[in-house]
Amino acid sequence: MTSDKQERHKTRMQRKKEVVDNAIESADRDQGLLLVLTGNGKGKSSSAFGMLARALGHGMHVGVAQFIKGRSDTGEEGFFSRQPNVTWHVLGEGFTWETQNLDRDIETARRGWAIASEMLRDPAISLVVLDELTYPIKYGWLAVETVLEDIAARPSMQHVVITGRAAPQALIDAADTVTELSDVKHAFRAGVRAQKGIDL
Repeated sequence: MTSDKQERHKTRMQRKKEVVDNAIESADRDQGLLLVLTGNGKGKSSSAFGMLARALGHGMHVGVAQFIKGRSDTGEEGFFSRQPNVTWHVLGEGFTWETQNLDRDIETARRGWAIASEMLRDPAISLVVLDELTYPIKYGWLAVETVLEDIAARPSMQHVVITGRAAPQALIDAADTVTELSDVKHAFRAGVRAQKGIDL
């Protein structure tokens, strides 16, 4: 590489470093964050559980409330529920096409929210993952206003991660960080069943 090219690269990186350093310096406050992971792509829950691992690595106490999902043999539960500082609740009974009972689904969601809201009031829990919460909101089983009120009333440094497709606009507006995962290609559509360690 020529010295001229090296010098141009160094100049660009110096300018970039200055921009990044200024942005870091201007971010001068701490607060509990509300993050929403939505979209049709795979990886919403996986991303949330990555943050769970990160929080545990810092010695934080964490809580998980899984809505809709009714199975308790997933890899993430098998691993995280054995760790200290983890509170884990499977609050669903399966997807609506499995339960086929609207009244029961509504009652299950509301009972689940009562448990989740307890975690949102607990100052000892630093991170709460509300997995697949968008579905009971979308179906009208839980009022988004109630959900947002309980989240807003949580301890000031508690972080909350919500996952699920079709996050309502009110949830997106309230969030500090929103990520939409897009579906480009999925093995399931090619006839590949859910795989342990990847999907389960």
